[in-house]
Amino acid sequence: MSESLGQCCISGVTWEGEPKGQVQKISGHDVYVAEPKEGGDKSKALLLLSDVFGLGLVNNKLLADDYARQGYHTYLVDYLSGDPIGPDEMNSGNFDLMGWLAKHGEEAVHSVLDPVMDGLKEQGVNKFAAVGYCFGGKYTVRLAIQKRISLGMIAHPSLLQVPEDLEALKKVTSEVPMLFITCETDQMYGPEKQKVGDDILGNGTTEGEGYKRIYYDGCTHGFAVRGDKSDPKVKFGKEDAFKQTLEWFKKAGF
Repeated sequence: MSESLGQCCISGVTWEGEPKGQVQKISGHDVYVAEPKEGGDKSKALLLLSDVFGLGLVNNKLLADDYARQGYHTYLVDYLSGDPIGPDEMNSGNFDLMGWLAKHGEEAVHSVLDPVMDGLKEQGVNKFAAVGYCFGGKYTVRLAIQKRISLGMIAHPSLLQVPEDLEALKKVTSEVPMLFITCETDQMYGPEKQKVGDDILGNGTTEGEGYKRIYYDGCTHGFAVRGDKSDPKVKFGKEDAFKQTLEWFKKAGF
């Protein structure tokens, strides 16, 4: 099955805010590191696997900061190797998405992500969780399948191989619980694929199966990371998705 991205992947709104973290080198790669002001368990790392805008979009850094405020040492990895899609391309409608994607396949992503995870282990990290937005959803699922994370959340994922990735994920959800954040309008993981996911992974309404899916009507692909917060439904969806993710982590003991 060939992979593709749609214009929804580069649509949205840039949020206002001033990032509080810092870009550091880990295993020679740029990582935006957001740390709690006090406390937090440094043996646990929360990987924020971003959309196609990567470190270049303030939204991703602000989200990392939000997780850090909740006590998580959070790492926004530049797995796009300094070549994210620029914020100026958001909503432009004429960017060559497929040409860009050809340079950022699995091998390229893991050539950064893997050594960064190894570097964090060398710093004392012994437990990982991951949150994947859009493009990052695929890689969160792949890390789960490989049991390299303890639990994860994906929001409006792109590039998932359906049903293959979901069938592989089913084999590990008892050990690696996964939360899916989904929405009404999403050409990447819309209602049809959402139903396939529920059919494979469970009914999606209880954590007992190691799988839960939350659905937000009135929201579109990207709402949890690039949503227009002036829209009440989108604002609620963005904020509730974050709250539900924190509850998911808490219930899993992360």
